[in-house]
Amino acid sequence: MLIFVSAGTPIPLYNLYRAEDGLSTADLTVVTAAYLAAAAVSLLVLGRLSDHLGRRVVGVAALVSSALGLVVLLGVDGVAPLAVGRLLQGLATGAASSALGALVVDTAPERRRWLPAVVTSAAPTLGIPLGALLSGVLVDNAPAPHLLTYGVVLVLLAAAAVGVALGPETAARTSWRAAAGSLRPHVTVPPGAGRQLGALAGLILATWSLGGFYQAFGPTIAEQQLGSDTALLAAAVFASFTVLAVVGGPLSASARADRALRWGAVVYALCVVGILTALAAAATGPFLAASLAAGVAQGVAQTGGMRALLARTGPGDRAGVLSTVFLVSYSCAAVPSLVAGRLTDVLSLVQISAGYGVLVLAGVLVVLLVARPTPR
Repeated sequence: MLIFVSAGTPIPLYNLYRAEDGLSTADLTVVTAAYLAAAAVSLLVLGRLSDHLGRRVVGVAALVSSALGLVVLLGVDGVAPLAVGRLLQGLATGAASSALGALVVDTAPERRRWLPAVVTSAAPTLGIPLGALLSGVLVDNAPAPHLLTYGVVLVLLAAAAVGVALGPETAARTSWRAAAGSLRPHVTVPPGAGRQLGALAGLILATWSLGGFYQAFGPTIAEQQLGSDTALLAAAVFASFTVLAVVGGPLSASARADRALRWGAVVYALCVVGILTALAAAATGPFLAASLAAGVAQGVAQTGGMRALLARTGPGDRAGVLSTVFLVSYSCAAVPSLVAGRLTDVLSLVQISAGYGVLVLAGVLVVLLVARPTPR
């Protein structure tokens, strides 16, 4: 969770970087895409490494990479250091999603079978907005916002690294040759899990693409559409879309996994219609309300989709499957962000948001067509 908190801290500072260092909205979309692409590459290459070196070793390395990213961000004076810092954070989130995500599944209690799906799917959707909100509060109300924001999270990351290093190890080490062989790019799909992964991929397209929009354009939305350039509102805009996703797990615990996936996706699509309508009308209250509701709906759908997939995944495939899921996730966020960044000079923010709305509808349609009944 803290690695994703770290990844969320720079977002409310984007307006400061634009004002103080001359960065443009197009620069920020490229930086966002670089972060997402680094996470995707990390998942593709490092996704199975913890099966051979152990969850703790790779997990601690991810925490160190996240901390190094913050150290680089302490000296931002242009687009290059911002991009490097975000690249290091992207590598960290990719490695953590597979290694520490698998550790969560390995050590989860038997009684609450929905819990691993909630934790693995909610770590980014809750951690990143919490980091953004923490940063937004400090930027608006504390001295030396750059130093204080990143310094607080650095201390927390160091404590987490100690905790992981001293915690349990659930994966037996193999030979270095096997570990090196695991670095070959590989996508893991367990036998019989193709439809579950396909339905979840549709949901990911619908949710993570719009999440990339909030991350890249959150400060611009706050300033241009909602009439405020405060860091806290920029953080609130971004956080509103995902911060309540964690609520979806308990809400869907008693429902069959496929029903949670389908109904959550449908409600999510309706919420997105409300988001786009409020954005076009520059209505702050309805925009935030629709975003919060979309977060709950996507949490229900994501937990259902992850439950269905993990039910068909054995212990040896967990890290690889989680890597595959998050690889799809970051790809679905990065590619639209790159395209949107190219269009900022020719299209308005409302027009760009409408394009994201088309992606949402396409993803939800895939969910409805591909998802099939699963055991409770």
